[in-house]
Amino acid sequence: MTETKALLRALAGEVLPTPPIWMMRQAGRYLPEYRETRAQAGDFLSLCYAPDLAAEVTLQPIRRYGFDAAILFADILLLPQALGAKLWFEPGEGPRLDPVTTAEELAALRPTAAIHDTLGPVYDTLQILTRELPAETALIGFAGAPWTVATYMIAGRGTPDQGPAHKLRVEDEATFGGIIERLTEATVEYLSAQVEAGAEVVKLFDSWAGSLEGDSFERWSLAPMREITAALKARHPGLPVIAFPRGAGTRFEGAHEAIGADCIALDDGVTADWAAAHVQPAGCVQGNLASRHMVTGGEALVDETKAIVKAFSKGPHIFNLGHGITPDADPENVALMIETIRGTA
Repeated sequence: MTETKALLRALAGEVLPTPPIWMMRQAGRYLPEYRETRAQAGDFLSLCYAPDLAAEVTLQPIRRYGFDAAILFADILLLPQALGAKLWFEPGEGPRLDPVTTAEELAALRPTAAIHDTLGPVYDTLQILTRELPAETALIGFAGAPWTVATYMIAGRGTPDQGPAHKLRVEDEATFGGIIERLTEATVEYLSAQVEAGAEVVKLFDSWAGSLEGDSFERWSLAPMREITAALKARHPGLPVIAFPRGAGTRFEGAHEAIGADCIALDDGVTADWAAAHVQPAGCVQGNLASRHMVTGGEALVDETKAIVKAFSKGPHIFNLGHGITPDADPENVALMIETIRGTA
């Protein structure tokens, strides 16, 4: 029953004596069992689209660590692929897409209704997880927020400053706005299908929100996430939504209301004490241990973990990293973090 799931209780606003714990990218290359399964799949995209294997890697960190939530194993770029953008991964370099930068290229994308033809295996993965996860473990679905996904679609790859997307935004706002609109519409359908397949919570990752300045932050980061959140909550009353406008800095303040989210995920660019005073009064917060501690460990990991738990102890809090765990992390440091939070160290 959902009321026994610590993550859902925190998202509902309950202040728990021990915060629920999960990690962004908790299924990943730092785990030897993940590397074995990925080798079995052959490549990253094949792993994403193989429901049995994708469910297996989602379950691996749950078995190893007993996290309070599992997050669907997938990738934010599966959605533009489902819309018709060619997607591939260059070994050692990351994702590549055929760029979408003109009105003609935008018009050539598939209809939103067609995305499920490609994304069916993702929904199958969720259905497997609803059967296989422990009863106390919440299941999180996710998607990239429109701005972040658009930065990859426009550039055809990840970029250090999201420059191509910013250039299109300024020089051809009609096409840029059309890309955001298509992604907003498609993300609602994608996440709604994830909920129908078993996701109990959804998270929007706006990983490059911080590169938007002034009114552009509201218009292209917050507003699309607000539209997606409102549509999902209208279709699925009671659905909790976590939003992550990474790099927002002081603009994390007010984000609950601006997006309509139940929880705001925090990066480690703000301190826990500041966020407890300025963000947490509006609702649940998630975060925000620096990912480097999963590599370096030691007393610094223990001390910072304790400080974050203490800072957020007066309100609803989900413990997480400020960004995804990195491939060079030591699995033993993850165990130490959890033991510190749960008081078993």
